[in-house]
Amino acid sequence: MPARQFDGTRVRAERRATDLTQKQLANLLGLKSHAPVAAWESGRSFPDGDKLPAIARALGRGIDDLFPRDGAPDLRDLREDAGYPQNKTGQLIGVGSHIPVSNAERGIRRLDDKYVPLLSAAYGVSVEELRAAEDRSFGIPVPVHAAPQSQTPTPADQPESLAEKLFYLDRRTFPNGQKAPTDTQLAEIINRRAGAQVIEAASVAALRSGAATTTTPAIREGLGEAYGVSPLFFQDNDEVAQQVVEGISLLAAREHGDVLGLAARGNEKGLSGTMLAKVNALIAELGRARDSRRDK
Repeated sequence: MPARQFDGTRVRAERRATDLTQKQLANLLGLKSHAPVAAWESGRSFPDGDKLPAIARALGRGIDDLFPRDGAPDLRDLREDAGYPQNKTGQLIGVGSHIPVSNAERGIRRLDDKYVPLLSAAYGVSVEELRAAEDRSFGIPVPVHAAPQSQTPTPADQPESLAEKLFYLDRRTFPNGQKAPTDTQLAEIINRRAGAQVIEAASVAALRSGAATTTTPAIREGLGEAYGVSPLFFQDNDEVAQQVVEGISLLAAREHGDVLGLAARGNEKGLSGTMLAKVNALIAELGRARDSRRDK
């Protein structure tokens, strides 16, 4: 059982309060079936500690409220609170093995100094907090107040998948008993925004449950209108990053007078269709202006 207190009956009560089925909660957690959720709620088993942040987030509760901790955190606690399994920590510190973190968590060998800022950033805590947690892993008692609490949110606090984002908005945009839009209402908003039938209520339900994960610009525009947020919120982080890179590439090309060459290369560098259309429209306008000057 993890260092945080896990009460399966409390989880069941919170799940029911959010009108989630066991299957829907399992989908939000990326599980293949609802069996683990049923086992947790009945007390037959307990989730790994690194799963607790995702469970709390899916249920719209703070992790300290839903799963209070016994005592001050050690290194393992910090890792689990950030939502990382131990076998993924090698990637966090830039090596191919999780052994350095495992040794430190078990009080065998201290962390190399070069790993400390990397782990503190990944865990969303200060270097001082990480070192204090390391001391506790080696059996050295360190009061929590010895290290000021970091205000940096951990990665596990941020909704990542589309289903998590929709659930997050349902809870935060419509609190205190207010009703979030139904699947049918969301579909109507999206279709009205698009001016066409682009989605049905069943497809909205699939997006909310995590059974479907892909959207179109028209759907994201409609979701943005429904929740009062930017459509970018619903895009994959990698997709947003790619658009930023494309925009920078376009600006750089314009600065160096290579906009024509950029358009000629087309989608070779990953320009979206919308971006390419705007580039071509700009080029056409520049061409007309150039021809007009020649006529004069």
